[in-house]
Amino acid sequence: MERNLWEPVVTIAAAVVGVAIISVLVSKNAQTPQVLGAAGSAFANVLSAATAPVTGSAATPNVSSGTGGFGNFGLSGFGQLSLNH
Repeated sequence: MERNLWEPVVTIAAAVVGVAIISVLVSKNAQTPQVLGAAGSAFANVLSAATAPVTGSAATPNVSSGTGGFGNFGLSGFGQLSLNH
């Protein structure tokens, strides 16, 4: 019985959140490119921190306004990998 009570509540809440997300994305004041750029920079910073123990160096965190692509993450360390030991 409890499942039947919560199922419509969760469905309505998900619909409200979905409509809110769509309205923000299509709004004239949305700044969607800046938000996407900031998300890309955040992902690049996390990726750089995660690969630092393997590559031996971490890139400086990119805390810019979010207009740059994938931050300061570089693949220069991967060019030195060799399969011949």
